[in-house]
Amino acid sequence: MKLATYKDGSRDGQLLVVSRDLNTAHHASAIATRLQQVLDDWNFLSPQLQDLYETLNNGRARHAFAFDPQQCMAPLPRAYQWADGSAYLNHVELVRKARGAEVPESLHTDPLMYQGSSDDFLGPRDPIVCADEAWGLDFESEIAVVTGDVAMGTSPDAAIDSIRLLMLANDLSLRHLIPAELAKGFGFFQSKPATAFSPVAVTPDELGDAWRGGRVHLGLQSVWNGKQVGLCEAGPEMSFHFGQLIAHLCKTRNVRAGSIVGGGAVSNKDPARGYSCIAEKRAIEAVEGGAPVTEFLKIGDTLRIEMKGKDGQSMFGAIEQTVTAPA
Repeated sequence: MKLATYKDGSRDGQLLVVSRDLNTAHHASAIATRLQQVLDDWNFLSPQLQDLYETLNNGRARHAFAFDPQQCMAPLPRAYQWADGSAYLNHVELVRKARGAEVPESLHTDPLMYQGSSDDFLGPRDPIVCADEAWGLDFESEIAVVTGDVAMGTSPDAAIDSIRLLMLANDLSLRHLIPAELAKGFGFFQSKPATAFSPVAVTPDELGDAWRGGRVHLGLQSVWNGKQVGLCEAGPEMSFHFGQLIAHLCKTRNVRAGSIVGGGAVSNKDPARGYSCIAEKRAIEAVEGGAPVTEFLKIGDTLRIEMKGKDGQSMFGAIEQTVTAPA
């Protein structure tokens, strides 16, 4: 099934069930008003939402209405946890090679992960407010999952079963702030502004055989100022699948329902596939030409991030954002 959250003036919005083709929707308030409620009581509430979803897809929902992504918040407007991994080693290797740094052998067995801000996510059509272009604003096209409860020490294979929903993410970065923050030895903070998510979150079964081995085997499209800059395959080169990322997260603590785990910028070795973040493009330029040429995002720039199924239909809806100056 596919779920979304509409703006209603509150912090957590109104839960909707959305049709498979993303054309129609139905309020879920008779079952649950917020997505977090469903995640907290998944076994009881999700079957009821599934019934409504099937009714909606069959054209029998009495109070269906046209679905408008412009009215969407992030599916989870705020979450108990947002942890983002870097599961595509090609991305890590390129960025480190560009600055002449070695890739530690441990990166092949132990995934990178940071804990980001989860109290204020962006909706799929919300503007990206850029306070200072000199900070080096960058997009990152990603896939993320939402978990149920996961016990401390859960194995990677078992962790896959804890995945309730999948969605797309634009994990924004301020590249020129990152070096000074990492030099302090205490990780990202100011260099990672609010993350945006796709209009809908979907259950894994919606992906069919494209969801296997804890990976999404579909192409992730990134369009910058109307030009496609990336159509990266998300499955084959994901070095750590989502079960491994979740197991990494819960190695020393429990993970609670409503936690979001990202896979990092999708990256392929084939340069013809393009890129999912500007930093990777700049890294290639630095390696091949001695210095990066491509500039980071500017005020007025537009972004579109989308993933289509094998039938050509949008799976999660598109993230469409414009970079704006502060009000």
